[in-house]
Amino acid sequence: MPKYHMHKKEREVKNTNTLNEILKNGKYTIISMCRNSEPYIVTLNYGFDESKQTLYFHCAKKGLKIDFIKSNPRVCATVIEDRGYKMGECEHAYRTIVFWGNMSVIEDLNDKKHGMNVLLHHLEENPDPLKKRLLKDDDAYRKVGMLKLEIQEITGKEAH
Repeated sequence: MPKYHMHKKEREVKNTNTLNEILKNGKYTIISMCRNSEPYIVTLNYGFDESKQTLYFHCAKKGLKIDFIKSNPRVCATVIEDRGYKMGECEHAYRTIVFWGNMSVIEDLNDKKHGMNVLLHHLEENPDPLKKRLLKDDDAYRKVGMLKLEIQEITGKEAH
């Protein structure tokens, strides 16, 4: 895919810490996929592992998104931090990122445990009671559908 320059360069976010902050603050992402020229888009909540630049998702073990991922693991996604519309200015304050990467189904038990831990710590203030109730043993993890998206490229933009 050819690289395009950002139209309003002053809005571009290049700082890695800021890009990671947007991912850490977000709770859901919108993911676009393609299979045989057929587009598909889905919104999923996620957990972000900053050290691996990877997002983890809990999902059903079968379904349309699994079929798309197995057919074409390359995806594009966005996270938007909405800071509100500015009345009387025809402006909107936001920070947003668009990222590309490969998405895959996690089969390995230890990877599932890691992904679920990342997800729950990202979304829950206190994940331990939930983990004790729902993830009591290895069999519980085996029943869980998990995906991971390894970020390969990321761009950011903001407007104040």
